[in-house]
Amino acid sequence: MIRKTCRPGILHAIGATALLALGSCASGREQSFAPVDGRAYHLGPGDQVRVITYNDPQLSNTFTVSDNGNIDFPLLGVVPAAGSAPGALAQRIAADLASKGILYQPSVSVEIAQYRPIYILGEVNHPGQYPYQPGMTMLTAVALAGGFTYRAVTGHATDVRHEDLATPAHEGRISRETVLLPGDVVTVEERFF
Repeated sequence: MIRKTCRPGILHAIGATALLALGSCASGREQSFAPVDGRAYHLGPGDQVRVITYNDPQLSNTFTVSDNGNIDFPLLGVVPAAGSAPGALAQRIAADLASKGILYQPSVSVEIAQYRPIYILGEVNHPGQYPYQPGMTMLTAVALAGGFTYRAVTGHATDVRHEDLATPAHEGRISRETVLLPGDVVTVEERFF
């Protein structure tokens, strides 16, 4: 019978090196997102807005915010929408209608008809595109996607968020309770052990 002996110091050094390597892989590219606060929602490409012009049904319709952040409004043409809250967009449309003499003291409201979708990738049963609902968390998004696969990391995921046209998208780690925003791309990672 051959008996192997190993010094405890060597085992500790190997274990510490492995933990450091895993820790640097996990934290090197990802940052945690700040919680979503109660600020007003800002429109982005892909959102559908319902514009209601009171006492003028011909100027009331549903519009989709284009890739360059605009809507095409009748008689006004291109109106910038991305980055604006729905109330601010309503004020801009009303001011443009009044300044061009189209309507006298127009009353305009804007509401979100449909948010841009979220995307769920990775270790879920049905990855793909899903409709966004206000207050949606990572866990509710995974539920829409059929739940976690048996290989999934269930405690956190990676999210790519593009908050507005002026700033580039950024990637970060989110927890199960993190509130998502429209357009988020969530990736549920695979467990390795």
